[in-house]
Amino acid sequence: MYVARILYPVEVLGPGKRVGIWCCGCPRRCKGCSNPELWEFQERYQVSPERIFRLIQKIAEENPVEGFTITGGDPMYQPRELRQLLSLLKTISDDILVYTGYRKNELEPELLTDISVLIDGEYIEELNDNSFLRGSSNQKIIILDEKIKDKYERYLQEETNKIQNFFTADGVVSVGIHRADF
Repeated sequence: MYVARILYPVEVLGPGKRVGIWCCGCPRRCKGCSNPELWEFQERYQVSPERIFRLIQKIAEENPVEGFTITGGDPMYQPRELRQLLSLLKTISDDILVYTGYRKNELEPELLTDISVLIDGEYIEELNDNSFLRGSSNQKIIILDEKIKDKYERYLQEETNKIQNFFTADGVVSVGIHRADF
C-alpha cells in the first residue's frame, strides 16, 4: 500500500480526534487538487497494511482515537490493500470516513462494508463553494453505518470547515477543506 502521511489528532475531517491517513496514487489529476504531490505512487511510501496498523495501534495505546479519515490521492485506487487496512482499523474504531473521486455505484460493494461514511465524487474546482466536509458541492456525504448516523447528523449541523496545521520534518501540512482561492 502507498501511504504518504499519517497524522494525529486530525480534528477537522470528521468528528473527534481522528487518525488521518493520506494514500498516494490518483489518476484523476483534478484541477485545483489540494494534494497534487500525492498523484503518483512513490516507492518510498510503500508500506504494508499490517505495518500501518501497528503504527496506529501505538498511537491508540496512548491517545484516544475516535475515528479514522482516509484520503489521498485516492484510497480506492488501491482496493485490495485498502480492504485489508479497513478490517484492521475496525478493531480500534467503527468510525471510518473515506474520501474518493469514484461514485459509490462505481465501487465494489464489499469494499464499502467497513466504511462508515463515504464522501464520493471527483473534486471540481468550479464547484468549490466551501461546502462542509467536501471539496466541491458535487461530492456527496453518504452515511453507510446506521450506528453512527445520529453522531454525523449532529456533526454536519453544528460544525463548519476549519483548517488545522501539522508541523512535520518536511514542513507544514495544512489539513482541512480549503477555499478555492487558498
